[in-house]
Amino acid sequence: MKIASQIRGLLNYLYQALQGNYQTEAVMDNGSQTSPSSKQVCKRTQYEDPFAFHSLLSSSGSLLDNENSLFLGQLMPPLRGIEEQCEGGNTRSGGGGRGGGVLQPSSAPTSPQHRHNSVSSPPPLSPVPLAASIASTSSDPNFHATSLRERNAAMLNNELMADVHFVVGQPGSTQRIPAHKYVLAVGSSVFYAMFYGGLKSEEEVQVPDVEPSAFLTLLRYLYCDEIRLEPDTVLATLYAAKKYLVPHLAQQCVKFLEVSLTARNACLLLSQSRLFEEPELMTRCWEVIDAQAEMALQSDGFVDIDFPTLTSVLSRETLNCREIILFDAALCWAEAECSRQELQPTSENKRKVLGAALNLVRIPCMELTEFANGAAQSGILSLQETTDLFLHFTARNKPTVSYPIKPRHGLRKQICHRFQSSAYRSNQWRYRGRVDSINFMVDKRIFIVGYGLYGSSSGAADYNVRIELKKYGEVLAESTTKFFSDGSSNTFHVHFAHPVQVERDVYYTASAILDGAELSYFGQEGMSEVNMGALTFMFHCSSESTNGTGVQGGQIPELIFYGPTTETTEK
Repeated sequence: MKIASQIRGLLNYLYQALQGNYQTEAVMDNGSQTSPSSKQVCKRTQYEDPFAFHSLLSSSGSLLDNENSLFLGQLMPPLRGIEEQCEGGNTRSGGGGRGGGVLQPSSAPTSPQHRHNSVSSPPPLSPVPLAASIASTSSDPNFHATSLRERNAAMLNNELMADVHFVVGQPGSTQRIPAHKYVLAVGSSVFYAMFYGGLKSEEEVQVPDVEPSAFLTLLRYLYCDEIRLEPDTVLATLYAAKKYLVPHLAQQCVKFLEVSLTARNACLLLSQSRLFEEPELMTRCWEVIDAQAEMALQSDGFVDIDFPTLTSVLSRETLNCREIILFDAALCWAEAECSRQELQPTSENKRKVLGAALNLVRIPCMELTEFANGAAQSGILSLQETTDLFLHFTARNKPTVSYPIKPRHGLRKQICHRFQSSAYRSNQWRYRGRVDSINFMVDKRIFIVGYGLYGSSSGAADYNVRIELKKYGEVLAESTTKFFSDGSSNTFHVHFAHPVQVERDVYYTASAILDGAELSYFGQEGMSEVNMGALTFMFHCSSESTNGTGVQGGQIPELIFYGPTTETTEK
């Protein structure tokens, strides 16, 4: 009971100290006051040994914030438990009774956003039970989190204990984002240098070159190892990851871009990959631009590329398109560049912003009608250039021109043969209205150009044909055309309007509906797997086939495509 009495006296002292009543006076048993010989304060009727309290302070660490104030928030719960053990009963509340009760904050914070305001100094104490204080924090998500990741996620973009703020975005559309130096420093060497190294910065950091959404994506990864990428912000996120040297996030951005790469965004991504120095992404972009050049050059994003990227595209040997397409694309870029430079889009200004890039277009390799109806009437060529080019097209003695006269190499078409032999039969193949179909998959990205088909086995004949390429039942490309069969067992090629991108490890369906002579050749000794060195095709029967075509035999003996070759793979 003596210990309990001392504890109650200490608690009462703590209450008086935290209320600002820490004074150099002693209270005597009879209520009179006297000047003590030291600054130790005790209530002798409840805490008989004043030096015992001084010893407690010494053994408990430095509880004194300064000479006149105490910070005892960490000490209160243990003392409460000691008193309960000594009393063996419920804690008294209120001012009545001997020694009073354990005191708790009068209003406990209910969320992390509020708690940070109470760290600097303890609030006034009132006789609230400890259990009520613990219950008041039950709504705090980081207190109830079961994993480190969840606890860190609760601190993301949270003012609680934030020791740095970032003002992110362009002036006029900025966002102030709180953060915690330790979390950022252990995830980025740039942040470490900013906060703990030679690049120490202020508590508010200006970041005008990063979009707020991209910066929050970066913080989400640093706080809780989570990556959320969106098509509209992935480039901005890649820039942020590069700026703050977070390589894994940058790699995931590149993979995301590779998966979403199409002819419509290939030129713009090429420009960005050159800026970010991402060689793998550049290679993927060039594959798409080479194979689907017309679609890439006519896309909306082409006019937004920078000048070095423009010159790289115009000088590319493997572009698979006509020169008039390149010429028109260059003019569209020049018009957009005039707008960016606040110039009138006149022929003279277009020629000025293009500069030497125009001379990379191989105008002499156009068809004469394309030149006469297009480039010659564009107004961007001088009169002398137009005359010399006309003579180059028509005259025996061709004048010298300032444009390359050698055609581009383009891409070499490759053919996958899936049958080892062919045959014909005396009865009809029954083409009319029947579907010949086969499923295939490749282990590398390719671009399907068209199919090779068998023709008549009973002499020359014309065929009408509709070809399709599907992915999970969705038509990716279709073409209705004709071909002439000379009666031989050769295959006859039909093409799509544009090459179609085919991703690796996904089954696609190739289909053909022919209308013509019903006595025709067909393939046999089919292979379920065809290895072409740089890539491998795998074939599977299609449920859409209604005319007997399958893996072992039938129509569609060839797939025509652009793709990697053994030579390029070895390089």
